[in-house]
Amino acid sequence: MTLPIAVSLGDPAGIGPEVTAKAWDARHARRLPPFFAVGDARSVSRVWRGPIAEISDPRAAAAVFGDALPVLTVEDAGDILPGSPDLEGGRCALRSLELAVGLVRTGAASALVTGPVSKSQLYAVGFTHPGQTEFVAERCGIAYKNAVMLLAGPDLRVVPITTHVPLAAVPALLTIDLIVAKARATARGLQRNFGIDQPRLAIAGLNPHAGENGALGREEIDVIEPAIAQLLAEGLSVTGPHAADTMFHPRARARYDVALCPYHDQALVPIKTLFFDDGVNMTMGLPIVRTSPDHGTAFGIAGQNVAEPGAMIAAIVMAAEAAARRSMS
Repeated sequence: MTLPIAVSLGDPAGIGPEVTAKAWDARHARRLPPFFAVGDARSVSRVWRGPIAEISDPRAAAAVFGDALPVLTVEDAGDILPGSPDLEGGRCALRSLELAVGLVRTGAASALVTGPVSKSQLYAVGFTHPGQTEFVAERCGIAYKNAVMLLAGPDLRVVPITTHVPLAAVPALLTIDLIVAKARATARGLQRNFGIDQPRLAIAGLNPHAGENGALGREEIDVIEPAIAQLLAEGLSVTGPHAADTMFHPRARARYDVALCPYHDQALVPIKTLFFDDGVNMTMGLPIVRTSPDHGTAFGIAGQNVAEPGAMIAAIVMAAEAAARRSMS
């Protein structure tokens, strides 16, 4: 690839700046492509003593990447204190995200990697989306139901069909149309971003034991099974509804390429249990490549030089691989 990857640093008081800098440190060992950070350069220098090159144009990133971490500064984030988020930091995180998305959409960068943000700080400065995934989808002109949050580890991929909503709201939100839309976008994303020609999708049931033929709930019969039937009629490879408690042991994982789960924790508990330090969030259904490390701001350890960069490195690698596949298709 000739274009660098844009990495929004996330909340300047979180671990985003630190893990981005540590990823640059690992550029040779992990053979990382050129990338540049988007945010306040001081958030990096507060937690890292390595070389920083402030740039004003993404085209300058590749030239300096070998010797310093390129940083495209958005605006002053105020008094940055690692571990202590504030409104100025939230505003900087939002502006950084906006700019990074724009750079990728206009072709100035090959892919987008988003650092972790504090939703409470974003909401305080006017952010109205459930998360970064929905924000990026809107900026790309994609309807929410057609953007899919996929979490990936070395041998497991999962998709929460509903995301950041109360558990009590899930049954009403889980519709045939939603499942079909998420499955279509997931299958297409696996083809475009991972090179899987015939993706195998496994769909979990909502209720314990996938409803026990209606004894423990009818969502599987009334909603999930009709959605699977429609997807099969369209030619997709889909199985289910499966009992979620038996879907994630090694033999079960070998039988599918992605597991689609009705609610957030049903999908995220297994991926974070198995791959806490190197899990990646990738958004399916976008016209651009977007990934992020599958962890939060970790304010409790920010500034202590103990944050593990594995997930950020994996997010950059996955973004580069997906962008390369798309460029050849």
